[in-house]
Amino acid sequence: MESSELFKKVRKIEIKTRGLSHHIFSGQYHSVFKGRGMAFSEVREYQPGDDIRSIDWNVTARFNHPYIKVFDEERELTVVLLIDVSASNHYGTKKNLKKDLITEIAAVLAFSAIQNNDKVGVIFFSKTVEKFIPPKKGTSHILRIIRELIEFKPVHQGTNLTEPLRFLTNAIKKRCTAFLISDFIDKGFEDALKIAGKKHDLIAVRIHDHRETELPEVGLIRARDAESGKLIWIDTSDRNVRRHYDFWYKKHREYLNDTFIRSGIDAASVATDEDYIKPLMKLFKKRGARR
Repeated sequence: MESSELFKKVRKIEIKTRGLSHHIFSGQYHSVFKGRGMAFSEVREYQPGDDIRSIDWNVTARFNHPYIKVFDEERELTVVLLIDVSASNHYGTKKNLKKDLITEIAAVLAFSAIQNNDKVGVIFFSKTVEKFIPPKKGTSHILRIIRELIEFKPVHQGTNLTEPLRFLTNAIKKRCTAFLISDFIDKGFEDALKIAGKKHDLIAVRIHDHRETELPEVGLIRARDAESGKLIWIDTSDRNVRRHYDFWYKKHREYLNDTFIRSGIDAASVATDEDYIKPLMKLFKKRGARR
């Protein structure tokens, strides 16, 4: 892509997503993602009315006088975006490709984070971790992320959700807020999801296209698997073929929903031909209601 064309795309996405994050998401984001909790500040002498559960027994024993630990709210968050760059995201039959939608959602979340004075990092993944951008603050850092989202070309085409989840668990030492943005065409990542979800505040954002929900009856077609490159002929006029596909899709959707619930992971689903604002706002409000 020519540098001038890339600049125009970056600028277009920046204007749209910065406006959305400022006018729509910033308040919800700030209220829902409030930091990692309480961080130790100092030790001081016990005063009447202090919570006895905060007593520092080691210091108390040393000075033979009660002392308590003082904690301050740790306001700053680290936000990590886990971005699926596998070949299946170069698909979309109506308004957007999955890839384009992922780019916009990631940009909105990134701008919301920096308006909250949070750090933002990115993990690009396919069947392996393709690239890691460590968390930093600042608009220039976010614009770099958007540029990467637009022009990044993965080495591999397939999807393995276990790899980025393991990388997140091992590479980010302190608790962070992580958004896993993918079409989730994969299985067998339950254990990695549970482990990452216990260490970090993990949210799943599933991107899908309505055409994926069923096979249209259009006769004999030649289809190509975007990730494996395999070409196959499919007789869509065969009712059993369509029924088998419908069954697979519904079972996979149920598998994902069940996996998220059992792992304690909040999730949102966004279609390529729908406005992503509503499902994200619904997710934020749901999380805010639990606080």
